[in-house]
Amino acid sequence: MDIKLNFINRSNDLNNSQVVVFQKNTSTDFDNELHTAWKVIRNCGLGDNHPFVFPMAMEIGASDSWGNYTPKLLAENGQLFHVSQTGSGDTLSLVGSGTSTKEVHVRNDLETGAVNASIYKDGRVLAIKTAIAPAQKAVFEFKPTLWIGAVSQVVEGQVMNSAVMSDVNTEIPLLGIASADIVMTGGGPGTTSTALKFSLENVVMA
Repeated sequence: MDIKLNFINRSNDLNNSQVVVFQKNTSTDFDNELHTAWKVIRNCGLGDNHPFVFPMAMEIGASDSWGNYTPKLLAENGQLFHVSQTGSGDTLSLVGSGTSTKEVHVRNDLETGAVNASIYKDGRVLAIKTAIAPAQKAVFEFKPTLWIGAVSQVVEGQVMNSAVMSDVNTEIPLLGIASADIVMTGGGPGTTSTALKFSLENVVMA
């Protein structure tokens, strides 16, 4: 079931901060992993709100070294996809089950050329693995949580640098939630300013 979320700005922030929402791919040493800005909320003024949906369904897509992009396919945990060369050219297709029920795998079965693989939610890039060499595979695994933080100069769908990542330290649990408000408080001018904080309110369980 899709989760209905509503970001509310109840802060004293006068910097018109951008708010980034993303998930972390936990299949690797994710402390060193760079993550993708899934959603960026901009120009949400004091007292404004920004509703959005976090869908359970996800899609996968791939691109090759020739600059070709495959159609997106519905993906579920436990599935293995591969990029292979067919009579029409490079194609992304479902092979069957992967080695873990918690992960989505994408294997490069081309003879030559690296590929990139991306996971999408709500049509936006959630995570990306680049330069997957032939016979190698990308692994995607996500905890049922969202990360959220106030940032600057972040582009939706692009990988965030480590300096931005270090500023984001709020993890929002989603397990069992049907809908909730994500409320931003804090901030403000001068020496009395506090850090911006994010908390869940009006939580409705599924």
